[in-house]
Amino acid sequence: MINYFIICSFLIIISIVLSTFSSRLGIPILLIFLVLGMLAGIDGIGKIDFNDYSVAYTISNLALAIILLDGGIKTKFQTLRIALLPALSLSTLGVIITSGLTGIVASWIFKLNVLEGMLIGAIIGSTDASAVFSLLGNTNLKERVNATLEIESGSNDPMSMFLTTTLISIIQNKNSININLEMLLNLFYEFGLGIILGCIGGWCICKVINYLKLAHALYPLLALSGGIMVFSITNLLHGSGILSIYLCGLMLGNYPIRNRFEILQVFDGITWLSQICMFLILGLLVTPSDLLNIAHPALLLSFWIIFIARPLSVLFGLLPFKQYTKKERLFLSWVGLRGAVPIILSVFPMMAGLNNAHLYFNVSFFIVLISLLIQGTSINFIAKLTKVTVSKINTPIFRREIGSYKENFWEILLYKIRSGSYLSRMQLNTLSLPRHSHLVAILRKNKLVPIFSNTKLYDNDIVVIIAKNSTLLKLEKLFSG
Repeated sequence: MINYFIICSFLIIISIVLSTFSSRLGIPILLIFLVLGMLAGIDGIGKIDFNDYSVAYTISNLALAIILLDGGIKTKFQTLRIALLPALSLSTLGVIITSGLTGIVASWIFKLNVLEGMLIGAIIGSTDASAVFSLLGNTNLKERVNATLEIESGSNDPMSMFLTTTLISIIQNKNSININLEMLLNLFYEFGLGIILGCIGGWCICKVINYLKLAHALYPLLALSGGIMVFSITNLLHGSGILSIYLCGLMLGNYPIRNRFEILQVFDGITWLSQICMFLILGLLVTPSDLLNIAHPALLLSFWIIFIARPLSVLFGLLPFKQYTKKERLFLSWVGLRGAVPIILSVFPMMAGLNNAHLYFNVSFFIVLISLLIQGTSINFIAKLTKVTVSKINTPIFRREIGSYKENFWEILLYKIRSGSYLSRMQLNTLSLPRHSHLVAILRKNKLVPIFSNTKLYDNDIVVIIAKNSTLLKLEKLFSG
């Protein structure tokens, strides 16, 4: 047991250390975690023999739930108003189109029957929330484009999961296709129950957080355990747990709650740990030598998804929505990132005991690798090429509410003066701060600077401001120039 603790902690430490090279090398950090897990596996230098698919599924599912909860918390209702309908179109119709086109080609490439090919298409039909949230974090996209990708990735997993489980059931019933009204009602039941329980559960958690007076460190744990409970109850009732926990997070992120920033800060760390553990375990699960046997056909299928299936799904999915420019549609077509979800879904055929289950798993894993390697490494380049980026906003380097009330109007904000900013060498008496904001301190080279009307700001100064949260947008514009 002690050896397992040493191995696990060592792998997590190595993952964290290697993450510092991600931005320098232009490699998606999730790909680093995945490859590290492969290197630690049976074919790698670690020689760890791990093939327990049920354990991997349980841990990965829990990690994915935490990632979606955090993603929901960071999504604002304003984002939903901007891109809800287009994103839902991509997460339903888009997934069906991608899965269908991929399934037809997969059955031909791997010499499978149509249903088995369609199962591969369903498994890899959805984009991945963990990959999208992680890789878009440092990309300054237009709000409409960013919102579309975030909502799509957070809401398209239920459709892919429904298609996967339905096709597994059909294959188990000796290929007798019987898509009837009951099956369609079951789809609406899963989505409906996920929406209802997610919203109600999130509202209840907000009420409990605001009612109880606890130690500051307990609020994030309460929010996390409440979200996982909503996820688990929804799954127990055969609803979409993935959709419910995303909506639960959405309620937590947009409803006034105590200690919001402590919750967000702790969730950042827990989400990173979840991503590391999930991709390490999925990397351990695969046998790299098996990937070589299917490399050529799987590479061909990857290119089909990237260059044909995904663009066509975006084309038809966004057909009714005229607000998107051609370049925005092109970028959305490129960012069809595959990640943990296809690998998790590929475990389903293993647990069901289907023939060719190992093939489904290896193909899914290979496609995820190619997606992260090709699409993940080129996101910033394609974003600049299609001109869907905006100027970088100078957001606070530190932000904390004053007090622990459920509605905190006043916050402490720290801004760093960028090198070459128009604010450099500006006197404080000419600095037009918005109403309800007050500059209370300036830190320069770790020393406190006396504040007078003629005090000047310089590059890399840290400016400490107390302000109402309603002034945040104006402050960001001021310090961004």
